[in-house]
Amino acid sequence: MKQILITISAVFLTLTSFSQQLPLKKDPVFQEGEVLQYRLRYGFITAAEATIKVTNSDLKFDNKPTYRISVDAQTSGTFDVFYKIRDRYDSYIDKTDLLPYFYQENIREASYKRQDKARFNQDGKKVVSNRGTFNTPTTQTFDLVSAYYFARSLDVTKMKIGDTFKLNYFLQDEISALEIEYVGKETIKSKLGNIRCLKFSPSIKPGRIFKKDSRLYLWVTDDGNRVPVKAQVEILVGAVTMELKSAAGLKYALAKE
Repeated sequence: MKQILITISAVFLTLTSFSQQLPLKKDPVFQEGEVLQYRLRYGFITAAEATIKVTNSDLKFDNKPTYRISVDAQTSGTFDVFYKIRDRYDSYIDKTDLLPYFYQENIREASYKRQDKARFNQDGKKVVSNRGTFNTPTTQTFDLVSAYYFARSLDVTKMKIGDTFKLNYFLQDEISALEIEYVGKETIKSKLGNIRCLKFSPSIKPGRIFKKDSRLYLWVTDDGNRVPVKAQVEILVGAVTMELKSAAGLKYALAKE
């Protein structure tokens, strides 16, 4: 059970794909009031659900206005009986360059509880958290949540099949780089209809959860929103799949067929 939940977290992290090496679009592809709901399945069983919201924040950092991005994730069904998860993540990002200023998470998983906070100093290439101070390799380092929204606003129109990119992110007590390969285009069947998507393959590390030859795939809408529709990865026993359940407050129409 615990290995499956760790895998689910890894799948969710890959929503942060793409790369800071690509230019941002002129305007963010999302807007205040956007609400996305996902479900995570282990085989045919719904193991967890997550809701992601964009709201206007009253907080200013360096006298600059921010969006507040909130994620609520929880186990469901049988998983909720045996290993209850109630996690909350909040990221405050600059409204212009979409870089994070402040990140906090409130983790409640069975009897385990943890609260972490981190302040990002992009110009100083540092992240200061309750776990210590960490030096960053670039002036664009993200948390789990802000990376997702920054990635969606990247201009990927010139990407070619086989191109790979990297994104730096801070998680718990280390800074890592995620490499992503652009695979091509596919149409995905979803609860919202048949949606034209761009397909990516983020890197994963083989181990006690993933098979040696496992690949993680991520499908993102091929429209102005760049909303993740589906993610899937094989593990040692079965597969874990993330699916978009609903999307409200989108800035653009979905690329439905």
